Amino acid sequence: MLGNFTYCNPTRVHFGEKALEALSGELAGYGGKVLLAYGGGSIKKSGLYQQVVDILNRCGKEVFELPGVMPNPTVEKLYEGCRIAREHDVDLILAVGGGSVCDYAKALSVSAWCAQDPWEKYYLRMEDVDNRIIPVGCVLTMVGTGSEMNGGSVITNHRQKRKIGHVFGSNVMPKFTILNPTYTFTVPMKQMVAGIYDAFNHICEQYFSGTDDNTTDYIAEGLMKSLIVSSRAALRNPEDYEARSNIMWAATWALNTLLAMGKSTDWEVHMIGQSIGAYTDATHGMTLSAVSLAYYRFIMEYGLPKFARFAVNVWGVDPRGKDDRALAQAGLEAMEAWMKELGVAMNIRDLGVTEDMLEGIADGTFLLSGGYRELTRADVIQILKASM
Repeated sequence: MLGNFTYCNPTRVHFGEKALEALSGELAGYGGKVLLAYGGGSIKKSGLYQQVVDILNRCGKEVFELPGVMPNPTVEKLYEGCRIAREHDVDLILAVGGGSVCDYAKALSVSAWCAQDPWEKYYLRMEDVDNRIIPVGCVLTMVGTGSEMNGGSVITNHRQKRKIGHVFGSNVMPKFTILNPTYTFTVPMKQMVAGIYDAFNHICEQYFSGTDDNTTDYIAEGLMKSLIVSSRAALRNPEDYEARSNIMWAATWALNTLLAMGKSTDWEVHMIGQSIGAYTDATHGMTLSAVSLAYYRFIMEYGLPKFARFAVNVWGVDPRGKDDRALAQAGLEAMEAWMKELGVAMNIRDLGVTEDMLEGIADGTFLLSGGYRELTRADVIQILKASM
């Protein structure tokens, strides 16, 4: 490993079927006013909503509800939450739901007491937090984003056709997270596979960079292999606890900052995917799957040794008689076959992208320098066309 780094992840994780029992103890560390943020009616149908509310009541908390957090949280929803959080001067934001609710809670935590427009300050100018931060806790119901153990938060502005993520520091990370794999059993199959691919691509974004022998690359390969094995088991039986628990834990470690230590990272698939999401509001994991193969085939030549290693160490491609290029191609073919097994989106047209959107999507794509090649706007257009 060649990089210098400082590693800290302050999120305390409670994992397993009895994880919710830890919520009472966590709540004891905060004041009496809790803002409960959640999405639609799924947590009420499953009974989780009532379980959480009962615990909050037993702990003597005054609860203010913020329902309706959408899969791609909007800036308008953020402003709504800011008004509620300030009006009641809440002590804790408790996010119950998937990664989008966790993302939203973190955005709200830094925005509620921001003296400026938080969209402009945090998402356009990418400034640091210099105001009061409301602590966040999470009860996760869908895996994929890793938002339950990191400082990232993605917000969509439909009017500006921008979907932007800001990775905040450790002071914004959730203070605690409840991870019970059984909460994911009721997630629709489409959302399950989108989350699996989201987690897999998080690992890819950190893996396909650098040329040194890096410990985290070995960890990344193990996590990818675990996701592949467990995803196939979950496809056969969505209520396979062992498979769903492995997927949940791998997804958390895929983006809790560990894999980024000591190396550069790519994230260009996410930049393109997020820009697509701003135009289509498509499921995040599907925007990633729809552009991944075109992107990796585009940059493969610039990182051939790593793509060859990916083929052998992750997909078990036999290296005998193959040079790096042949191995790299075989690895991406194996990845494509697995993606088709999952049933994720394989092109952007199926997500609602039309030819007339391509220029705007390219304009909304941040061009980063951490991968094997820094893209140009023309490169993005070429990748988008190859993804149609």
